Amino acid sequence: MNFFFSSLVGFAAGILASMGLGGGFVLVVYLALFTETAQKGAQGINLLFFIPITILAVILHIKNKMIDIKTALICSAIGAVAVVAGFYVAHALDNQWLRKVFAVFIIFAGLKDIFSKSKKSDKNLNLSGGNNNVQCNKK
Repeated sequence: MNFFFSSLVGFAAGILASMGLGGGFVLVVYLALFTETAQKGAQGINLLFFIPITILAVILHIKNKMIDIKTALICSAIGAVAVVAGFYVAHALDNQWLRKVFAVFIIFAGLKDIFSKSKKSDKNLNLSGGNNNVQCNKK
């Protein structure tokens, strides 16, 4: 039963992650609260979990011409540096402290989502069919 439930959570987290809907949050919370995995371990597993998901998502987005390769390479390089820096910061923190920092981060992210205004308006129609550079202003 535990293997089945863990597989189900992993599958759900993968689907949510590939759509950009918070699969990492689901996985970290599940691992930290229900499997007795330490917070550092849960976050490490989460990072490893996203490697195949990210590769698949990038392949599909390139196929659909939704990724600017130059921008993606720049963001990937910056992201890699940030991951290494985050690893050292997380390694230096105590597990309980890291758990509290993660909780505060999730609370702030949730509040931002709740109270921020949508950037999309019905005045701007995206007529690009995948190319985000072409927009038509509706009068």
